[in-house]
This record gives sequence, structure tokens and C-alpha cells, in this order.
Amino acid sequence: MDTREDFNRTVQLLSALALYAHTFGADRAFVDAIGPSLAVSLPDPPPGVFPPGYDPNDGPRYPGGQS
Repeated sequence: MDTREDFNRTVQLLSALALYAHTFGADRAFVDAIGPSLAVSLPDPPPGVFPPGYDPNDGPRYPGGQS
């Protein structure tokens, strides 16, 4: 599996987990255990996902965010 495929698969799994978490009867313990594990396993985005020169730390300050 290449880097882009691994990144896309992990994002899809996180999306599916988010949808599951909002269904009636979802197992909260499962979501709470798997969510952080998936988030930590998310690899760095492959080249080309963000535009050239993109800086994720640049931009407006949001209320409640860290200064």
C-alpha cells in the first residue's frame, strides 16, 4: 500500500467511525478506544494533498484555541 492509499484509507476509517458514533445504540467504549488510535495512526499527508506553500499553522485565531 503506498503512502497516498494508506492516508486515504485511514481518513475513510475515521469518517466511518464518526458516522457510527452518531448512530442510535453506538458503543461509546468502542468509539472512545478506536478513535484516538486511528487518529494517531494517521500518516503525514502525501505530497499534493495541500497546495504548495500551505502552512497549517498560518491563518486566523479561533475562539477558544491556543494562543
